[in-house]
Amino acid sequence: VKELCQLTHFDTTFLSRYPSELSGGQRQRVSLMRALMMDPDILLLDEPFAALDPMVRSQLQADLKVVFAKLKKTVVMVTHDLPEAAYFADTIVLMNNGAIVQTGNIDAFRQRPENEFVSSFIAAQRVLTSV
Repeated sequence: VKELCQLTHFDTTFLSRYPSELSGGQRQRVSLMRALMMDPDILLLDEPFAALDPMVRSQLQADLKVVFAKLKKTVVMVTHDLPEAAYFADTIVLMNNGAIVQTGNIDAFRQRPENEFVSSFIAAQRVLTSV
């Protein structure tokens, strides 16, 4: 547990607290530690940063990017946030109604959208269109 606390930057003095006594970022770190305890080959994260404020979200993203690289685990992350996907992913898979509509890196999505859905999805991500 102490090793996982170090890895996820979770203060060990918080281990005795109840979930309601932890911040959103701290609860996310505990969830990640619980998943990593099982030492899975693949880690599935479904919108892991969605409920966090921007500052906590940014710091936790940076921390987890280091953790994932260190552990050399395959991570499948579900997100509607394309900049977040671009930050983490080697390969992005965009789906619509359960079907894959495009795969590739962020440059391929911006420069060569496969169809109108991909173009609309990218346009909806204001950060990417203003860069």
